[in-house]
Amino acid sequence: MSPPGRPKGEYRSAQHEGNPISPPGRPKGEYRSAQHEGSPMSLLQIEALTASYDRSPVLHEVSLSVPEGGFIAVVGANTAGKSTLLRCISGLLDKTSGSVKFDGQEILRLPPHRIPELGIAHVPEGRHVFPDMTVEENLYLGGYTRRRDTAAVRRDCDRIYALFPRLQERRRQAAGTLSGGEQQMVAFGRALMLKPRLLLLDEPSHGLAPKIVEEMHQAMVDIHRGGLTILLVEQNTRLALSVAEHAYVLQSGSMVLSGPSNALLEDSRVRAAYLGL
Repeated sequence: MSPPGRPKGEYRSAQHEGNPISPPGRPKGEYRSAQHEGSPMSLLQIEALTASYDRSPVLHEVSLSVPEGGFIAVVGANTAGKSTLLRCISGLLDKTSGSVKFDGQEILRLPPHRIPELGIAHVPEGRHVFPDMTVEENLYLGGYTRRRDTAAVRRDCDRIYALFPRLQERRRQAAGTLSGGEQQMVAFGRALMLKPRLLLLDEPSHGLAPKIVEEMHQAMVDIHRGGLTILLVEQNTRLALSVAEHAYVLQSGSMVLSGPSNALLEDSRVRAAYLGL
């Protein structure tokens, strides 16, 4: 999804001294910063976000925009700051500055328990299921804020089973006994039970077998087609750029490129740095 008025395939780049994917030899000003003004249609708008753990800075004035109904990816190497970005949105980091607005409301200082109430669901890296609870109990926890409407929650649980038939087969099984891929499906489904407006996905393909990665790939495409806004962070650059419409490249805590995913997929610097081509 290219920003209005931007020719298809055009993308932005930041000028960083010594940046391995910065364009050498370009006339000054030819490339524009990845940190750009947001559209008024943005569901999520991040401006100059800085974050640190203890005294170690991780994110450096990061800005990005997620339009309502969009599918945006943030790609980069391990330790680039991708998971930290999602933790800031979910209110899980204290040492932050800048602005994170969801549907026009500033949320950077909200306590973590308020974030799901606004319609933001976060699937963290590592799945984090409740191991002693059954698959179905894990899913029902995702619908806790809607627990009074039991019929609707039941219908949504059935939709998760339609999306991941394997979970229906194991619905009475303790989640901790599932394979890694099945636990990822539980975490994914639990987030969807919230009926979110924005889904945050943190490295959903990490550590999974290729067949399971393909299933997750298809699930992301299907739920986005249903109208859900998605912000995906991935080290699997090829996967991320194949499913998202627009992407940002995060490097050492700074945004260095952004543009339509198909343009970034063909960019020689991205291919060399992240695809091994």
